Amino acid sequence: MELGDNNVIGPYTVLIGPTRIGDNNLIGPHASIGTPAEYRGGPHPVGWDGEIEGAGVIIGDGNIIREFVTVNQGTHEPTTIGNDCYALARSHIGHDIVLHNSVTLADAVQLGGHTHVWSWANIGMGTVVHQRTQVGPGAMIGMGSAVRKDVPPFTITVGNPARVSGVNRVGLSRRGCSDAVVDVFASYLAGKSPLPADLPAELADQLAAWSKIQTQES
Repeated sequence: MELGDNNVIGPYTVLIGPTRIGDNNLIGPHASIGTPAEYRGGPHPVGWDGEIEGAGVIIGDGNIIREFVTVNQGTHEPTTIGNDCYALARSHIGHDIVLHNSVTLADAVQLGGHTHVWSWANIGMGTVVHQRTQVGPGAMIGMGSAVRKDVPPFTITVGNPARVSGVNRVGLSRRGCSDAVVDVFASYLAGKSPLPADLPAELADQLAAWSKIQTQES
């Protein structure tokens, strides 16, 4: 267990290793971080002393992890939470998951193992995300959705099964995009035009990385 500086950890929270937590995080009461992955073939010790077999958990800086949140450690790769993420009460972050920076999980969001949630994504209350799914940068998923397949970047997705219903114009504007760029981005998502050339650098880097991953998996 490695714990950085200026962290606040609420009462009755359980932290199990191997876990590495950065600085300036707020972890609420009754959270559970670093417990074994939830799969039948894995270890389920009755008790523990020190570290538990597994790939562990890595948590960055400036995150808010509210009460009763569960974070299972990885089986092959560490379960990873970046910086400035906000996991609301009773959300579940399963094994081998990656959350990029500034991700928001509303109350009771359930993420299946090996899910990859990219920066600035916002997942609504009570949403269930199937294992090994990718949620693209800046995606907004409406509450109570059942996500069964990858969610494209900066889309609005809702329903059971979840379907894309529009473009996250608010999210794009918050990332520094003008109305004209947002219009072109909407056309890009519809496959009618190339990616806008004048995107903010951070956003362009995320979209380039997303496109590379999607190409490799196709």
